[in-house]
Formats: sequence, structure tokens, C-alpha cells
Amino acid sequence: MKQIKFNHDWYLRNNSEEEQYKVNLPASVIHTLLEEELIPDPFYRDNEDQALMLSANDYVFLKEFEMDGALLSHENIQLKFHGIDTIAKIEINDQTIGSTDNMHRIYEFDVKSILCEGTNKLKVTLYSPVDYVQEKNRENQLPGVHHAVEGFQHLRKSHSMFGWDWGPKIPDLGIWRDVELIAWNDNRIQDVYVSQKHSPKQRKVEVTISTELVTEDRFVDKTVILTSPCGKQVKKAFEQSETSLFIEEPQIWWPAGYGEQPLYQVEVLISKNNRLLDKVQKHIGLRTIEVRHEPDQWGKSFEFIVNGFPLFMKGANYIPEDNLLPRLSKERTKQVIEDSVAANFNMIRVWGGGHYPEDYFYDLCDKNGIIVWQDFMFACSVYPMTEAFHQNVEQEAIDQIKRIRHHASLGIWCGNNEVEEAMEYWGWPDRKDWRDNYITLFEKTLKDIVAEYDPQTFYWPSSPSSGGGFIDPKNPDVGDVHYWEVWHGQKPFTEYRKYHFRFCSEFGFQAFPGLQTVESFTILEDRNIFSRIMEKHQKNDDANGKILYYLSENFLYPKDFSTLLYTSQLLQAEAIKYGVEHWRRNLGRCMGSLYWQLNDCWPVASWSSVDYFGRWKALHYFAKKFYDPILLSIEEQMHEASIYVTNDHLNGITGRVEWKLRNNKSDILQKGTIDIEVEALTAKALTHLDLSDEINEVTRYETYLEATLYIDGSPYSQSMVLFSKPKHFKFLNPHMSIAVEEDDDHYMLNVKAHAFTKYVEIQSTVDLPLSDNYFDLSANETKQITVKKNKMPAAMTKQTIENSLETRSVYHISAD
Repeated sequence: MKQIKFNHDWYLRNNSEEEQYKVNLPASVIHTLLEEELIPDPFYRDNEDQALMLSANDYVFLKEFEMDGALLSHENIQLKFHGIDTIAKIEINDQTIGSTDNMHRIYEFDVKSILCEGTNKLKVTLYSPVDYVQEKNRENQLPGVHHAVEGFQHLRKSHSMFGWDWGPKIPDLGIWRDVELIAWNDNRIQDVYVSQKHSPKQRKVEVTISTELVTEDRFVDKTVILTSPCGKQVKKAFEQSETSLFIEEPQIWWPAGYGEQPLYQVEVLISKNNRLLDKVQKHIGLRTIEVRHEPDQWGKSFEFIVNGFPLFMKGANYIPEDNLLPRLSKERTKQVIEDSVAANFNMIRVWGGGHYPEDYFYDLCDKNGIIVWQDFMFACSVYPMTEAFHQNVEQEAIDQIKRIRHHASLGIWCGNNEVEEAMEYWGWPDRKDWRDNYITLFEKTLKDIVAEYDPQTFYWPSSPSSGGGFIDPKNPDVGDVHYWEVWHGQKPFTEYRKYHFRFCSEFGFQAFPGLQTVESFTILEDRNIFSRIMEKHQKNDDANGKILYYLSENFLYPKDFSTLLYTSQLLQAEAIKYGVEHWRRNLGRCMGSLYWQLNDCWPVASWSSVDYFGRWKALHYFAKKFYDPILLSIEEQMHEASIYVTNDHLNGITGRVEWKLRNNKSDILQKGTIDIEVEALTAKALTHLDLSDEINEVTRYETYLEATLYIDGSPYSQSMVLFSKPKHFKFLNPHMSIAVEEDDDHYMLNVKAHAFTKYVEIQSTVDLPLSDNYFDLSANETKQITVKKNKMPAAMTKQTIENSLETRSVYHISAD
């Protein structure tokens, strides 16, 4: 079989214009016009509006290619599109070979009869997605989110490209994945399914193969080769459609934080008369992942059982990395996954309003131990369940399941995001036909497709859900929950402590990105959060007001614009920390925390912990601490405090915790030591402190509790809490200093304060990959932050780093 990539030497033009532009795939209209400097940056100021207008036109992609006699002599020739965005007519030599209307599908067309020897012309006409959805919406108006172009759910295109409450309305169009010409004789592999069977005595890999043709005169020889992580191979020929391989000395795949991620290579070959016809290669990890959803003392569980162990899932929700898809890359996604591992994630939820990620996304999750919660691409909408639509999404699901199912990282298929909850609680019309259609698609069709094509992966109908059927989908004691009372409901952070969700798969709090990111899309006069441009980059209607409300509840009013951005990030980090630490203290009852959201698709005020440029907000540094496998946390209330240690490891831990009650000068008022022993996969309350002898209505505003966990005699982690809101605490000027040292591999930033302070931020004019930031500091104690030299530009020196640094803390929110 021959596979020829058709990714180069295309031309793009507006369907109503003659001028054309040379492009390589992946390519899109907006991205091409931007690269040709024909339009301004759509992410800058209010240029988004112009980009939306461009999406109202039709465009043409053109390519010429040569066919010789040898290539034309193949019995079968197909043209394969791995991704067209979205509504297209495809022609070769002025003959229509097919059409597309689903960004999420893989399309293949027989073209042998149309091709000729010599020059051939391929034409792909892409029609306006905006015109399409608006026309369909006039015919059949369906409810959805109001932040998007109306009617978006009528088209199988990434919903968020039409706008969301964190994303711009830039519904770009193009050819966003590979195009291939495939020529073959005799036979080819149509599909390979790799499954596993695990028992105490043996571990077995089963390979099922289907070929394009199955008639006797097309009989082919089949071979499977299994290569272990250390290079040892097992080769087996087989005649039927399936075979099994037993694994000797199996190497088990584990999520991040629990072990290694060894991957086996499975290669399937078909041949005829000792001539190779086709081969398929996949990488797998030996593991079991189940979801336990069973009645228990609190309601009904929702927990991931990995290799027999119930593990607490820690992570965030992942959205598309860019609104302009040609800018996606393996290197960029690699950084997102590395940032997730650095923050102690073991799970990412691929949210259902975007698109199914690239193959390399799942490869990177495999290699880094990140379990993927995979939504099907449906979100917050009623869908037009015509027969054609139903058949379209059926094939979409089959295409994506076959593409993704072998990955070690795949942990769950989920039917949709918030559709069940929306139909039950969002005030939409209570129509029987809509509910019947919902049940048909999400609780029958997709469930059955998963059962047929990936029976080893758990299917869940919606997120959130209690199991389906519109039966109390927001029940906090059953299934998974999206909790938004902190933020949308403007409840205090402590509200999280009232709930012991079984699995909180979405909750969040907004913050602005840092000043450097804001400068990328504004001019000086825009830098007020209520300016038109700042509000243009704030897609959640009244979010800026919510940020100010929470700010007024917790902090003094910031002295300038930059400090306001900083303070918003402190609010976000503290809010999410309150929830996560509470749920991890209740390990066993609550078994998962996925905050909203991990990343951004453009520079914007949002719920992300990492902004569009990859800069960590305070939340991501906090996540590194509150998702640490060994969590030291304090639950404070009035003049009391309880100290906990949560141990996510598969082995028990021992150590000691030292606690100190201090005043704002860091003088010690009381102290104590607790020897600890915490079993595997356990949260343990170590002590309850009644500190009323020292804390009263006067001293609570200048007293804090510090706890330090020691393991093997060395400090492992630290936690500090106030007994008042930060705005009321009597912070003294910390007079912070920072000194830089270096060794062969690192720069060390040594931070010191002369009085207790919180939320110390190390600022730099360059992006420094800091080991920690936004930390608390007691007086006269040194906090050492490291920067890896191999993550820095070669031109950076100790001197240039020193010159780039500044610090600030909570004290500096209102004071100079």
C-alpha cells in the first residue's frame, strides 16, 4: 500500500476573488490571511469582530498533483481527509467526489475512476459556517449558550469556535488535519482493535483485525509483533480475525504519581505471497481502568479504580489550545501536559464543546501518566435529531473511538457536557421530543457504540449526572457534579466545605492574566477592567463585577491596575484551594477534583490556571501544592484549627508535623509536635487545636497558624492560615529581599522577609520557569526558589536574572 501526503502546495482564495495564497496543511482562512498580513491580529483589541465577518464568506482550497501510470495501476485509490472544517464540496478534475459537514469525522472517497495520468486538479470549496448555522437556526431555533453565535449546535463543528464565555467568536474554516492519497492492491487493514485481559495468573493482549476485503481469493497472511518497553519481541502468525499474546514479566502502566508509564508496541502486518500489503502500529500500556458507581453509605460512588486501586483523580478541564487550529503543535501541547504533570495532575478532562485532540495529545498523556476523561463533542445545547444528524454523529463516534481507544491514558467516555443538567435546570422548555431525542443519543446510541467498539472503557451519559434519565443530575451524593455556587452564586469560599461530592468534575473561579499578557492585546488607555477592550476580552457577562465583589470580601482595594490583576489571581487560587483541600480531606467519599479550566484559547480573563501564552497564574502554583500526593492542610474556624495529612501514595508514610501559632512579627505564641503515620490512600485528621487562649477578637487580626510536615527528617511541605480575612489582618511591611545564586544546573532565588507575609510573588521581565511562587513566608526564614538552566534562553545569566526580578506580597496590594 502506498500513502502519499497531500499536505503541501495548496492555494487558498476567497470564492468570489481571484487572488490566491500558497499554503501548506494544516491551513485555515483566518490564519492564512493573518500570515499574509492582510488582516490584523484577531486577538488584539477588538479585531475579533473583523474575523467573524470573514467567516461569513466561502473559500476555495486548490491543489494540483501528478499521477503516473504505476500509481494509477493500483486496483484501489482513495483520497482520505483526516479533518475538514467543516462544510465542504470536494472535486477532482471538475467532478464532485463527495461532501463533508462534520469537523470531527474522517472522510475517505474512492477516486480511481476520476484520476488521469499527468496533472490532476483537487478543489475543496468551504462554505460559510456562520451562514449555515444562522439559516438552520431560522428554521429550527434550539436552546444553547447565549455567548455563542446562535444556531451553533446545528453544525458538527467545535462549538467554542462560535464563541463561549471564555472564547472569541472566530469560527474559522479550513483543512485542519492531513490529506492522504492511498493506493493499494489485494487488500488492506481496515481496523485493528487491541484489548487486554488481566488476571492474577496472567496478562494477555488480544488483537482483532478487520481487512477491507474478506473473500477467499483475497486471502492474506496476518502477523502480529509485540515489542516490550525494553525491546523484547514476540511474533505470532494467525489465520483468523483475532489472536492472543501472553505477556511474560509484564510491565504495568500507572498514572502520574503512582509508578512508571511503560508502553508496548503492537504492530499488525498483512501480506500475500511474502509481499507486505499493509501494516498498522499502535502503542499500549498494560493496565486496568474501571469506574465504580455503586451504592454505599453516602449515596452512590463515582471513583476510578486503576490496576485494582481506588485513586483520587486530580486535574482540570482542557479546552482547545487556540481558536486558529493551524497554530496547534506537538511542542505546544507537550508544554501543556508537562505543566499538568508539574502541578501533580493525574487526569485531564477533554471538554465536550471543543474538538477531539490530535493523536499526539493522547501519546503525550500515555507517556506522562495523565488519564483522559474524554467527552464526546456535545455541550450545553439541544440538538437537531434528524435522521441525517443522527447518522452523522454515529459515524463521528465510531471514527473517534477507533482512533483513540487503544491509548493507555483513555479512562472514560462521556456523552456530553451539561446537556442533561441544562434540560432539567436551566429553564429550557420542557419538551418531550427533546428529552426523547436526548435519551436516544446519549443513553442509547453512544452507549451502544462504545459497548461495541470499546467495551473495556466505561461510558457515562453526561457530566454532571447521577447516571442518566434526568434523575436528579445535580445530586451531590451520586455520580459527578459541576459546582458553581462559589463564583456564579457568589457564595463564600467556605461554602465548599458544606459538600462532600463524590467527584467534582467542574468548578472554578475567574482571574485576569498577568500584566504582560494583558499588554499583548491592549494599549495603555485600555488598561482598566471596565474599558471596552478589557470587557471585549471578558466573555462572561458580569464576571468583572464578581471579581470585584469577591475582592471586596477578602482584600483591600488594589492600588493600581497591575495589582488588581495580581489580587484577582490570589482570589482564584484561594477559592479553588478551599474546595480541593476539603475534598481531599474526605478521601474515600470524594474521589475526584477537576477544576475549570486548565488553559486558554486566546488571551482573556478566564477560569484558566495557565494563560494563552503558557504563563502560570497563581492557581497553577497552588495546584502544585494542593494536588501534591502528600497534602498537609489546615481547616481553620474562628479560634480553632484541625490539621490533616492526605496520603495518595500506594504505601503508608511516617513523619512528624510541627505547628506554631505566631503573631504578625512571627513570634511564636504556642507550638507543638505530632508524630504521624498515615496509611496508603488515606486522609487522616492529626489534631484539633483550640487556640482560644491566644486568639480573641483583638488578636485574631494579627495571629496565624503555621504547620510544617517533615518526612525522613527533612521539611516536605508547609501550610499557613489566618483567622481573619486578609483585608483585616495587620500585615507589617515585610521588607523583602531576593538574592540569586547558581550551580551547574540551576539558578537559586533566595527570598527573605523581615515580617510575616502572604502570597509572595516573584515578578520578572522574562518568563522564568519558577519551582514555586505565590507562597507564604514567616519572618527571617529563607524560601529558595529554583530555575532550571536548561529551560532558560542561553543568553540568560545570573546578572540578567537579578536585574529582572521584583517581589510583592499581600502587604503591597494597597501599600507601596
